[in-house]
Amino acid sequence: MAKTRVLIVGGTGYIGKRLVKASLAEGHRTFILRRPEIGLDIDKLQVLMEFKRQGAELVEGSFSDHRSLVEAVKKVDVVICAISGVHFRSHNLLLQLKLVDAIKEAGNVKRFLPSEFGVDPAQMEHALAPGRVTFDEKMTIRKAIEEAKIPHTYISANCFAGYFVGNLSQMETLLPPKHKVSIYGDGNVKVVFMDEEDVATYTIKSIDDPRTLNKTLYLRPPENILSQSELVGKWENLTGKSVDKTCISKEDFLANMEGADFVMQVGLGHFYHIFFEGCLTNFEIGEDGEEASRLYPEVEYTRMHHYLNRYLDI
Repeated sequence: MAKTRVLIVGGTGYIGKRLVKASLAEGHRTFILRRPEIGLDIDKLQVLMEFKRQGAELVEGSFSDHRSLVEAVKKVDVVICAISGVHFRSHNLLLQLKLVDAIKEAGNVKRFLPSEFGVDPAQMEHALAPGRVTFDEKMTIRKAIEEAKIPHTYISANCFAGYFVGNLSQMETLLPPKHKVSIYGDGNVKVVFMDEEDVATYTIKSIDDPRTLNKTLYLRPPENILSQSELVGKWENLTGKSVDKTCISKEDFLANMEGADFVMQVGLGHFYHIFFEGCLTNFEIGEDGEEASRLYPEVEYTRMHHYLNRYLDI
């Protein structure tokens, strides 16, 4: 049986690199969009060259050149976009409208997975400004996809472990705090934490699965649905040491937004929805969604106590 031809846009990025690796591991014929805007970025070029060595095919295309995008997507069955949507790195979500136009014109793509991979934007109509811009833009992309009648799958991957687990969900650091940790509210709101490698694995498994066609795939493996207090407890068990805990009320947490710069306000708003409101787990998956670990029980997903091991002795 012929493997699927997959184009990954943003294949040198944080999640994009993992998607390329997972696609190659599944034996798919894997293409990566090589944008001329890469310029003198030697790190990205070396990532591309290494993937080429591993069997990926590089195809040139640019968001500023519609015809090049059309020609790129004509080569494949599935397009996955992984361009950045986080404000502290780069925020380019609406560029995907050009990709939607190219897919619509090409007419051959059997599945499009836009750059989502976080909170389900369909659940975030109430989100705080300015952070709601992320969800609003993702919904703009969804609207364009659906109006163009492009077959699709949306991936709701919740909290990447690299940003939320090693630091025990503290802001402005990626490493575990040595002595003190801030607990949001009572620390008991349930959150979903995901190893990024598993995000990529589940994503690639969904691309030609009829059960995920025109649906949202939620990554909610049961053992990774944890509260912040449970996460901190796992770290304390690993280290054999307790950390001082300071509980922050929602009022005090939101007060930090006053006077903060735009990027910090976005981050504070997202943290508020996740850790105070429980936006990742406060709803049931409906008929328009599926849960990844149920569909793909063969995936041995990483549990967070194992993930935390890598931070010992740093």
